[in-house]
Amino acid sequence: MPSIRTEVRAAPIQGYGPVAKTLHWLVVALLIAQYVFAFTMPDIGRNTVPGALINLHMSFGLTILAVVVVRWLWRIGHPIPLATRDMPSWEQPLARIVHGALYVLLVVSPILGWMNASARDWTITVFGLLQLPHLVAARSALGRQAGDVHTFLAWTLLVLVGLHVLAALYHYFVRNDGVLQRMLPGTGR
Repeated sequence: MPSIRTEVRAAPIQGYGPVAKTLHWLVVALLIAQYVFAFTMPDIGRNTVPGALINLHMSFGLTILAVVVVRWLWRIGHPIPLATRDMPSWEQPLARIVHGALYVLLVVSPILGWMNASARDWTITVFGLLQLPHLVAARSALGRQAGDVHTFLAWTLLVLVGLHVLAALYHYFVRNDGVLQRMLPGTGR
């Protein structure tokens, strides 16, 4: 005798609002541009003079820093649960750790790049409009080391972003639980 299969769907999960979605996708777009600049700009050596690509890299990095701070402040005032009710117990803490690490890296990495540019005694401007002060003294050992850590964290950030994307695709294609749809443009709350 054939069985009748009934599908029970959980109540819709709370989605992100338009401000959170806009800030999220703005950071995504800025990060894509940032990595394009990073991979195409010349290697930075002892006597490098920043050209257009390096200046764009610095400007986009500082813009990412500003947008992430705004996004962080927005999220504090507009919290949203990370998971569905039926998410395995190990997934929610892991998601919180990855989200937290993404936020930290998106803030710390531009600051370390800014410190490195300061140690190189470069003029640091945001799109040629706003000149920023140096965070460390010219030729500072701390600033030079910050550049190495900046590079390491940039690769770490790329790996975490990849994990974040894979997790979103897992939730969409395997779990089909609506987690990805919460952040997609044009989807409701």
